Amino acid sequence: MATQYEISGTTAKGITRSVEQRVSEGTLAPGAALPPVRRLAEELGVSAGTVATAYKELRRRGIVVTLGRGGTVVAEAPSVASRRPPKVPEGLRDLAGGHPDPALLPALVPPSRLSPGVRSHRSTPRLARLEDAVRTWLGADGVPVEQVTFAHGALDFVGRVLSVELRPGDAVAMEDPGYHHLLDLVGALGLRSVPVAVDDEGMRPEELRGALRAGVRAVVLSPRAQNPFGGTFSRARRDALAEVLREAPDVLVVENDHASEVSGVPLRTLAGAGLARWAHVRTVSKFLGTDLRWAAVACDPLTLARHDGRLLLTSGWVSHLLQETVYGLLTDEGTQELVSRARTAYAGRRTALAKALAGRGVPVHGASGLNLWVPVRDESAVVNGLRSRGWWVAAGARFRLASAPGVRITTADLEPSEADRLASDFAAVLDESEATYGG
Repeated sequence: MATQYEISGTTAKGITRSVEQRVSEGTLAPGAALPPVRRLAEELGVSAGTVATAYKELRRRGIVVTLGRGGTVVAEAPSVASRRPPKVPEGLRDLAGGHPDPALLPALVPPSRLSPGVRSHRSTPRLARLEDAVRTWLGADGVPVEQVTFAHGALDFVGRVLSVELRPGDAVAMEDPGYHHLLDLVGALGLRSVPVAVDDEGMRPEELRGALRAGVRAVVLSPRAQNPFGGTFSRARRDALAEVLREAPDVLVVENDHASEVSGVPLRTLAGAGLARWAHVRTVSKFLGTDLRWAAVACDPLTLARHDGRLLLTSGWVSHLLQETVYGLLTDEGTQELVSRARTAYAGRRTALAKALAGRGVPVHGASGLNLWVPVRDESAVVNGLRSRGWWVAAGARFRLASAPGVRITTADLEPSEADRLASDFAAVLDESEATYGG
């Protein structure tokens, strides 16, 4: 056994399994170097080819990466240990989770009409009335609704469609900073993330053009409430992105409208903007309930066929009980009124903190959604400094590929009356951090 690295095995599969277990346990942390192929082969008493095969499989699965002369190291977000947030210390005000305010979510009541007995729904995977409601819902925002389908959430759809469309080693253009679970998912599929910088209007067109020239085969982006930056497409930005994407008709574009009804801004969608391959994904977890793992999807015919074909071979369909629950909530007047109140409340809370921070000279981003992104020089210093003052915010490392440091603050349940105190504490922590760096 290679005791220094705690790697064992006499076959490629055994070595792969050993490394995966060490990474999952945390013994091999992100960035940890694996031994050179020949050294590990000597220590384990196997051929160099056996170790090389194991390392190749680990790279394919997104557990390790090769850095040329830097050797083979554990990936920053290995597929067996995603970028889970640290546990919130007891007694702190949690502003790191990215979750909606529970007080602004409707009560989830199972439908009174349950599925009659044990039978397959493969012949009718989607409830017709929910499909009609989805067409009305998405169509009102200008999304083409000729082809619609359902999934078990946005991540479920993205993972399934990318696994069908792409092969390990293919590249995907991803927002930077971006949603950490999506970044982890791409790596877990054995795909490469190509960072595309974002600003207050979403992905930057020239950065996206560069990613397309680099050979990406898919693009995943948010039209509004971009997580964590909060960007939202302006009409001009949407048109500019569409122009760039039309230059690459074979590239699949996935538009993730995760906050939709509570984003606080209108949708300016790329769907229907002359793209050949596209999908618009919309979830309900931010405004109907985090346990409702359901997503509506509108897409081009080929994407629909490929997604539904793979769905048929796995879960088969999205639970009709779940569909009944979603339909009841989407069409309930009381729920619609609650969602409207939530939309107003979230916008007010986000704006209150943004103004309080800006008033103290702290630059901040968050044009829509439930979060603010604050650029900082030292994420750890800011997170720990705010912790000492009773606040818990998210370090930006989980969300970044190549972008500059920052922290994410979830404002979903931060009352406007709390904004001044948090902003004052934030400014004080930044002053302390700047003093540490000498200005």
